[in-house]
Amino acid sequence: MNPREYALIVAGGKGTRINSSLPKQFIELNGIPMLLHTLQAFYRYSSALSIVLVLAEDDFETWNSIVVRHQFTKPVILQKGGETRFQSVRNGLAKIDGDGLVAIHDGVRPLVSKDIIAASFHLAALHKTAVAAIRLKESIRMTNQAALSDDSLAHKKDITKAMDRSLFRLIQTPQTFDVQLIKKAYQMKEDLSLTDDASVAERSGHTISLFQGSYDNIKITTPEDLIIAEALLRARSSWVK
Repeated sequence: MNPREYALIVAGGKGTRINSSLPKQFIELNGIPMLLHTLQAFYRYSSALSIVLVLAEDDFETWNSIVVRHQFTKPVILQKGGETRFQSVRNGLAKIDGDGLVAIHDGVRPLVSKDIIAASFHLAALHKTAVAAIRLKESIRMTNQAALSDDSLAHKKDITKAMDRSLFRLIQTPQTFDVQLIKKAYQMKEDLSLTDDASVAERSGHTISLFQGSYDNIKITTPEDLIIAEALLRARSSWVK
């Protein structure tokens, strides 16, 4: 019997780094709000998927207006987010009853593919954890001035060391887990150094299984990311035609 599958979409950002008064998850890409692109990607994987959408309570009205304007009829379970991502994920997990697998995904990664989602559930069914990751393309160096701003680095001598990039991975979402494993992990006291779900699961003593993500699966964080995402969406549309 296949385990029940859930998706927990975390979309509580405010768009500060993208210089937008509108929360970035609601910014349109090729005429459709970014968040709808994300949700549709998961429903393309499976129409039977149960989706929990975590939003700031102040954004519920905006979401409801988007649903009406774009005639979005897929079932979504709304949940109020917290002050931090950790709190928002924990709130979202509270909406899931019983056993199964849950893919936790950033609402502002609208280009995730059906194949990536499928791979995450398949691996999590085997190992209870499955985290999308990609290899680094460029050389990296470690610096002792990580706390300084970019401007400060130009005026203060720092010590750097070349690192072997083959030993590192850039971590993406979805990050997919056995439901009970990740719910128990999120019962711990919040620690701001834990920046993603894999870190929370690892702190709880679980081994993290990585699988190959995609360079297309970008997180929309800065203005140039919007340009890249729109170009990738247009390219995908041309491939389909």
